[in-house]
Amino acid sequence: MNYGNIKFNDIANGEGVRVSLFVSGCTHHCKNCFNKETWDFDYGQPFTVETEQSIIDALRPEHINGLTLLGGEPLEPANQKALLPFIKRVKEIYPNKTIWCYSGYLFDSELLSPSRAHCPWTRELLSYIDVLVDGEFVEELKDITLRFKGSSNQRIIDVPASLQSGKVVLSPYNEKKSSDFHKI
Repeated sequence: MNYGNIKFNDIANGEGVRVSLFVSGCTHHCKNCFNKETWDFDYGQPFTVETEQSIIDALRPEHINGLTLLGGEPLEPANQKALLPFIKRVKEIYPNKTIWCYSGYLFDSELLSPSRAHCPWTRELLSYIDVLVDGEFVEELKDITLRFKGSSNQRIIDVPASLQSGKVVLSPYNEKKSSDFHKI
């Protein structure tokens, strides 16, 4: 697996201050994607043991709330296989830090059901993710007032609650607008 970027102090892609890993490779090719260069699976640099360790180290400070996976598409089957041992390690070392993931694949109809995205690693990988923002970015549904998502079709899902209940449980963040976070 390759990655295009790592942001070590990201405040845009999940709750609090996060470390964000932008993996390479995406087959969705959403119109006006903000990160088109990461569509190419060979873009960027190889995700090495040293890269993994630098992220683990960056997660250590108390002010870092967790890790966010974006792309490209973290849940492309080839990326799932590479990410699973890493994400498992993150959760073992930092069980109280959250893992957010952005995916164009739909949680219930593509990730948990037979589809191109569902593969031998999907269920276990999802078990380590706390929040999933699912659904492709749709330019015609773009809404810059939405918090943590780019278009109104996307959902912010509480993954542990969803896996436990067997149905999609939306996070409280799902309906919040950016302006809701700035009210005194």
